[in-house]
Amino acid sequence: MQRTLMSMCLVFLGLLAAAGSEVEGWLLPVPSNEPEVPAGFPPVLFPDDNGYTEERWALGKKLFFDPILSLDSSISCASCHLPEYGFSDNRSLSPGILNRPGVRNAPSLANVAYHPYFLREGSVPTLEMQVLVPIQEENEFAHNIVDIAAQLNRDSTYVAMSLAAYNRPPDAFTITRALATFERTLISGNSPYDQFVTLGKTDALSEEEQAGMALFFSDRLQCSTCHGGFNFTDYRFANNGLDTAYADIGRMRFSGKESDRGLFKVPSLRNVAVTGPYMHDGSIATLQEVVAHYNSGGALHPNKSPLIQPLNLSASEKQQLVAFLFALTDSAFISNPLLQH
Repeated sequence: MQRTLMSMCLVFLGLLAAAGSEVEGWLLPVPSNEPEVPAGFPPVLFPDDNGYTEERWALGKKLFFDPILSLDSSISCASCHLPEYGFSDNRSLSPGILNRPGVRNAPSLANVAYHPYFLREGSVPTLEMQVLVPIQEENEFAHNIVDIAAQLNRDSTYVAMSLAAYNRPPDAFTITRALATFERTLISGNSPYDQFVTLGKTDALSEEEQAGMALFFSDRLQCSTCHGGFNFTDYRFANNGLDTAYADIGRMRFSGKESDRGLFKVPSLRNVAVTGPYMHDGSIATLQEVVAHYNSGGALHPNKSPLIQPLNLSASEKQQLVAFLFALTDSAFISNPLLQH
């Protein structure tokens, strides 16, 4: 029977030496099965050419935390997607190699397996393809996948792991698919909200958090119109009135349409209390400020969503809403040693 990542983690803590996958002296605990999803979540779909195996997960995790993917070996995927921040960052814009300035706030990778497209403008259709974006971006890794593969082929551990995972030495195919395999197991769905709603634990949410939940799902606020479903997003593209003009043109970068200027993919709110600062540019520091922004109705912009209207929240209602957003934190996920370096 499949076990959740959290329960597998407890087993591995006690039986680390016996439960590891060893390649030339390198020991790593790995989940033996695809992640069993939380109640209310759809199954994680792995591509036909990249089904889940322990060896692929182990290779993907090693690559995720290895700065060898960047040109000067100074940063890794985990430099901008840190487990303790819900696999996001605590900086507005994460710098790339040589401290080159970042251009967008690093989004959380929690439940990224369910995203129908990637990047904030939705221009990349698969996780395997998305991996190539930070690798080649000048302000991120500024590297080349062919050169990375050549480096990995000089590392006997990587060669052995790649052969075990895909029956071929390190190349663009194995690098992108192993990373995607690891990322598809970053499943988060055990917050106090989940315990209250799905598991029926009536003491999982305080009265203040329950009041905030009622506000969040109310027709008056309509937060769940965009931030609905099991992952608290409908993945649509929207302009939330952050400003009257945008340095980042958003989805227009992909579509070329003026109507897409300043539109960005609606992010998930899972673990939102630890994924700040917020917005595509990291320009809002706290959840209190986020609530204040939406309460104001946002700035005038020709593409602003008609859903963004003044909310007229009282001081206590703002506090209740923030309390509920904090209750979306999955502490077991962000502290899971199986997903740490």
